[in-house]
Amino acid sequence: MDCIFCKIVNKEIPSYAVYEDDDFLAILDAFPVAYGHTIIISKKHAEDIFALDENLASKVLPLAQKVAAKLKAYLNFDGLNLMQNNAESAGQSVFHFHMHLIPRYEGDGVELGVNSKNTSADELKKLHEKILKA
Repeated sequence: MDCIFCKIVNKEIPSYAVYEDDDFLAILDAFPVAYGHTIIISKKHAEDIFALDENLASKVLPLAQKVAAKLKAYLNFDGLNLMQNNAESAGQSVFHFHMHLIPRYEGDGVELGVNSKNTSADELKKLHEKILKA
């Protein structure tokens, strides 16, 4: 397997780890969008959230909270984005489950490309009914 995150987890490629346990490795992102940008990588290869083991999935958000608190204590940022992309169309570029912790600083100019759209109550109702039937 030629997965860069597997290579990082296996210590074949150096990284700057800020946290590690049996299931996850949190490292400073080599291509940060903001100062302190960190990624949490599952040690067990899973392409995305759909392939992630349910047990691991239940651990990642509490871990993100723990790592974020550690980062906040040292970086004193103003806000934080959690970002987790699945599939190329959603911006995933490394096909190994990972979650971004992106510290935000007042006036940092970072734009993450989220554009909301106005949806009518009728459209929401129809979508709601379809999802409930699925």
